[in-house]
Amino acid sequence: MNIHHFVKVAQELNIKVKQVTDTIELLDEGATVPFISRYRKEVTGSLDEVQVAAIRDRMQQLRELDKRRDAILKSIEEQGKLTSELEEKINAAETMSVLEDLYLPYKPKRRTKATIAREKGLEPLATKIFEQGYFDLDEEAEKYIDAEKEVNSIEEALQGARDIIAEWINENVELRKKIRDLFIEEGQFVSKVIPGKEQEASKYRDYFDWTEPVKTTPSHRVLAMRRGEKELFLMLDSCPDEVAALAIIEKAVLNSASNTAVEQVKMAIKDAYKRLLKPSMETEVRLYTKKKADEEAIKVFAENLRQLLLAAPLGEKSVMAIDPGFRTGCKTVCLGPQGQLLSYDTIFPNEPQRKTAESGTIIKHLVEKHQVEAIAIGNGTASRETEAFVKSLGLPKQVIVTMVNESGASIYSASEVAREEFPDHDLTVRGSVSIGRRLMDPLAELVKIDAKSIGVGQYQHDVDQSALKNSLDDTVMSCVNGVGVEVNTASKQLLTYVSGLGPVLAQNIVAYRNENGPFKSRTEIKKVPRLGDKAFEQAAGFLRIRNAKNPLDASAVHPERYELVEKMAKDIGVKVTDLMSSEELRSKIILKNYVSEIVGLPTLQDIMEELSKPGRDPRETFEVFNFQEGVNEISDLKVGMKLPGIITNITKFGAFVDIGVHQDGLVHLSHLADRFVNDPTDVVTVNQKVEVTVMEVDIPRKRIGLSMKSDPFAERGKTKPGVEKKRREEPEAQGDLAAKLAMLKNRFR
Repeated sequence: MNIHHFVKVAQELNIKVKQVTDTIELLDEGATVPFISRYRKEVTGSLDEVQVAAIRDRMQQLRELDKRRDAILKSIEEQGKLTSELEEKINAAETMSVLEDLYLPYKPKRRTKATIAREKGLEPLATKIFEQGYFDLDEEAEKYIDAEKEVNSIEEALQGARDIIAEWINENVELRKKIRDLFIEEGQFVSKVIPGKEQEASKYRDYFDWTEPVKTTPSHRVLAMRRGEKELFLMLDSCPDEVAALAIIEKAVLNSASNTAVEQVKMAIKDAYKRLLKPSMETEVRLYTKKKADEEAIKVFAENLRQLLLAAPLGEKSVMAIDPGFRTGCKTVCLGPQGQLLSYDTIFPNEPQRKTAESGTIIKHLVEKHQVEAIAIGNGTASRETEAFVKSLGLPKQVIVTMVNESGASIYSASEVAREEFPDHDLTVRGSVSIGRRLMDPLAELVKIDAKSIGVGQYQHDVDQSALKNSLDDTVMSCVNGVGVEVNTASKQLLTYVSGLGPVLAQNIVAYRNENGPFKSRTEIKKVPRLGDKAFEQAAGFLRIRNAKNPLDASAVHPERYELVEKMAKDIGVKVTDLMSSEELRSKIILKNYVSEIVGLPTLQDIMEELSKPGRDPRETFEVFNFQEGVNEISDLKVGMKLPGIITNITKFGAFVDIGVHQDGLVHLSHLADRFVNDPTDVVTVNQKVEVTVMEVDIPRKRIGLSMKSDPFAERGKTKPGVEKKRREEPEAQGDLAAKLAMLKNRFR
């Protein structure tokens, strides 16, 4: 590996070179990001997960660059054209674009206009013209007229020469860099509606005639315009002023006062720009802006997903789950504390059947029979009506009744995972089970669903799917390992995300557990087929075994440090269990006495912190949330109402809030707080409970404008200069809902 890469990454991340080299060594040995950040702090200098992942990803990019560099050097060498100067330039290239620019003249290509001109023997003429000296142009060009070579006139000779010059200009590395910079710095996105598509493309109407600088266009607008183009509603360009581009080329290429040769070069410059440079640079800039937009959107998605996965769990309780509905009834299941299905039924408390008495009797019977401690109601169709019905039954006060976000439950119910879990039950039962388990443990249940189906993304279907998957997998793995996994109850899907395991070992663990009963110790995990020492090292600290003989098996203390903890206890004459239960005893431990070559203070501090709360769930404590009674439909909303709500999704332009009317409302970026907010994630999180004020209700289009300001109407009608255009957001941010809501009027100020 190129040592310069380590230095480069260290500089970019503002860390030491040794931290980069040691981290890469661990990664190359098969260590995972969670393992490195949690159990190898002495090696990395206490780098966190974000930093370790950044090192991994940047080094991967640089390795790809090296791989491409080697391929280019080999190709040019095979052509016999590799000079020491060119090799030096290629080895010094730090970006893929510079590398490709250097390779462009040597890159095998189809027959171009310049290729054909060379075949006709016109390169000497092109060279003479490009020198821009004074000579008789027609006389010189006439020398190249050759019927056999299909050069039949002076103009044909000059045209061929210009084609060759145009290719030279296009392949000039320094010139390409200048034009690329111009496209990025001064380029303009220009979006126009395709004539005749105005009605069909109404959701993109803000982009029917839209112009915005490339370098300042936010990610969601880039993705919105590209989607409109992909759907054949919009025409999209991303070019700078042509005069400015031609001026840059002329300054670099022209070296003489006006003469006949210079005029030919000027013609070649225009051709080079329009036919070669402009399309090439526009493609590059579109890829560059798309990549940036993807990164932004993926970052938003990953952070939203993290917050959703780490939502507070109810815990191991007996739960009733209801998937509400009208005509088809409410699918009702009862689950045991470990999420096992105990019973299922269908009740019809709502229209059109309205069998309230019969449905009430069934609910009360099930609550008593299964000692139900909480009732989870999916937040879809008929949810508020079903919630009101359940709350009217006079159930014991200790029974919690709460709404659960059911996004993606239908995806789970039809999945192979659900069929494997419940082969004898239909989709409706599986969906209800998923709703109940989400209440008990959101993380354990949501890992069974493709993250893209959970509904917390922004343009998730438009971004690079491979990059999205990698980011979301990282996020899920981070959450799973951050919380820890009870190995004796975890599903195969949850175990899959444990550091060092994966689907095969996860399946093997479940199979071993089914055949041999619960694991009694972490050491026993080594008996699982194909689970070797390396996998055990990576996974053990994140796996928990409650009620194990060794109490440390239920903690995040890694087995490789058990001996150290036992020594601590022995040194003060107590047992490990005493050390775990007594703050007074732990305070007697002098950590510096246990520092060694492989164990430093960071790890020792982690161990002491874990001994104080062994295996404790790091997620917040569950709190019951209730929507406003009597506000069940969008028609119940009135401007000025203050309502409780839950943040369901965050985008770059605002946050969507569930207020219990089957249609999320939008709190625009400008209404998230009394102060200026640049990034919504600075003030809100997914699943956060908030109070909002209704600002606008559009029933026909099902659009709701909300505000989180303390006095949202105080400045209505006051418009700051230049705000109007900035407030016009993308039309396709979150389905059709955001088409208008993302463009809230200035009067919301």
